[in-house]
Amino acid sequence: MLKEKQMKTYQGSEIRNVAVVGHAHSGKTTLIAALLHAAKMTPTQGRVEDGSAVTAYDEEEVARGVTMQNAVAFAEWQGVKINLVDTPGFHMFTHEARAALLPVEAAVVLVNAQNGVEAVTERVWRYAEEANVPRIVLVNQMDHPKAGGGGGLSALLDDIQDRWGRTCVPVQLPISDAQGFHGIVDLVTMEAFYYTPGGDGRGKVTGEIPASVAADAKARHEALVELVAEGKDELMEEYFEKGTIPEEHLIAALHEAIREDRIFPVLFSSGLANMALDHLLDFLRVYAPSPAERNPYIVKNLNAPADAEDDTTTRKVADSEPAGIVVFKTMTDPFAGRITFFKVISGIIKNDATLQNYTRRTEERFSHLAVMQGRKAVEVPELHAGDLGAVAKLRETLTGDTLGQKGADVQVEIATPPEPAMTYAIEPKTRADEDKLAPAIHKLMEEDLLIRFFRDPQTNEFLIGGAGQPHIEAIVSRLKKRYHAEVHLKAPKVPYRETIRAKAEAQGRHKKQTGGHGQFGDCKIRMEPMPRGGGFEFANETFGGSVPRNFIPAIEKGIVESAARGYLAGYPVVDYKVTVYDGSYHDVDSNEMSFKMAGRLAFRKAMESCKPCLLEPVMKVEIEAPDEFAGTLMGDLNSRRGRVAGMESKGRTTVINAQVPMAEMLTYGTLLTSMTQGKGSYRMEMDHYDIVPQLVADKILANAKRPVEEEEE
Repeated sequence: MLKEKQMKTYQGSEIRNVAVVGHAHSGKTTLIAALLHAAKMTPTQGRVEDGSAVTAYDEEEVARGVTMQNAVAFAEWQGVKINLVDTPGFHMFTHEARAALLPVEAAVVLVNAQNGVEAVTERVWRYAEEANVPRIVLVNQMDHPKAGGGGGLSALLDDIQDRWGRTCVPVQLPISDAQGFHGIVDLVTMEAFYYTPGGDGRGKVTGEIPASVAADAKARHEALVELVAEGKDELMEEYFEKGTIPEEHLIAALHEAIREDRIFPVLFSSGLANMALDHLLDFLRVYAPSPAERNPYIVKNLNAPADAEDDTTTRKVADSEPAGIVVFKTMTDPFAGRITFFKVISGIIKNDATLQNYTRRTEERFSHLAVMQGRKAVEVPELHAGDLGAVAKLRETLTGDTLGQKGADVQVEIATPPEPAMTYAIEPKTRADEDKLAPAIHKLMEEDLLIRFFRDPQTNEFLIGGAGQPHIEAIVSRLKKRYHAEVHLKAPKVPYRETIRAKAEAQGRHKKQTGGHGQFGDCKIRMEPMPRGGGFEFANETFGGSVPRNFIPAIEKGIVESAARGYLAGYPVVDYKVTVYDGSYHDVDSNEMSFKMAGRLAFRKAMESCKPCLLEPVMKVEIEAPDEFAGTLMGDLNSRRGRVAGMESKGRTTVINAQVPMAEMLTYGTLLTSMTQGKGSYRMEMDHYDIVPQLVADKILANAKRPVEEEEE
């Protein structure tokens, strides 16, 4: 973690926290690099291609050319500090974009000027809506020759309004012609700004609006004024009296309408050509809500009595409140160790402060308090309520923890990451790699809450779960580059199980005579199926001392051990009940081992008559894709033995809910990408076990080794 000189501190009213969200390749990372250059925070404009963009510092992201984790940077602009959170736009990593909405008061939703609103654009819009975060729509890459798509600018704006409502209203108009993108018209001040492609991002202002857009600008200015006035009676009166609203009233009313989610302004820019970025910075300074204006955080009161009806309270974002922070990101730096990113939700955090971790009941010292510029830490003496900061080398604090001054214990709830969509078996290449593997993966799990790492008790494989194949491949690459732990990835074994479909009785008789004491155990059992998910149940109905009570647990143990080894193909037997109802014993030769063997024999004999069958895990799958791919996806799900439970339309996106066997979903991510041209995404989680159809079961059994039960030990 590189350190730079200390900088000034900002009050909550002088801070703007903004998440930059949108579909992959809409230019988020490039835009942030351009904004930092326009604000003179960087001497040159960083580029994603060569790894010089401030928020593209992860070696894996640079190599793949795609953002995979949130990153934080800041711009100082005309007395205001704008904290910018860069987010992934690839569908597998949208949980990161969702997490980025916790510490911000506004989201800039990027729309690719060529492709318009895409699948992930729709999804992050919904995330922001759920989090009550005001949205600013930015049509980026206006310098592209095909900007506006096939139908031109009007069609693009109509599409945005069709999807998100008429309150998505332009506050700027682009000045474009056959020669390209030249500037913008500010529809609030009715001034034109011209830019030089590749310049310093600062425009030349002129009062004259080009004749080519003058009529459209006038009409859209009136539409904006009317929409702003709609929300306030006094503005409506002023609007009817004067036919317009004075500029100073319009600015204040637009700021309020954006803060209250009544208006979603649409702006235009080009991050790569560094055009209209000073205007975007100005817009964020004037119109984006500050932390001081946001509604108080609804927090869980950890000091509330156990019998309290409501254990929630509110915490205002103000310096006067008790000191409190929430951790929204953790990063591992090869030099500085663990770096903790946090939002100050209340109070003032000073350098070297000691805060209580309410989640883990420990204390942490905040030495070398900093704000992050990508991976560089700029030290600050203190951080005020609403600001974003970072600190290195906290001992136990992780993402999602709430810390603060002792006695004011609260918990800020963070969005729960989704369950992994795909799981792979992971195998260390050498013994040395095996020793490094667990500590290295746990460090990666601190950074990315979606990663899961566990051993499958049934197959005894180490499994790693992630959002999809590229996500897991990136994890494997990080393990090698950062922690020098090399592993093989293998498709995981499907954890099939076995069960029974009929009732049967059987006798298990174990008799062995050797020199001295022999072995004798005899039991009669009844086996019957239980409902799916019923597990295993054991009952004793012997009477008259046919089997002494102290041998009954041995019979149960023999049955359980035999069931774990399976009958058909070596998979555990589940959902069955066994009742011991009779048996016999020998005063001298009977012992626990004999009855355990008798239990095993009885179990295997009963299985022969119980109509055993295979069970397979069935996944609950949710697939999102543009409407035009719905038919293809439905047909594909049917071919995978899937059962479609329902379809739902969200804007121009179709959401399909289905139940599909896990065995049919192991390579689904890659195929979905090809079927939907990269615009589809899916999530899945374990739902239930179901009987495998006979044709499929025959293939599985043909490849499996039938377990051999040894009769003696």
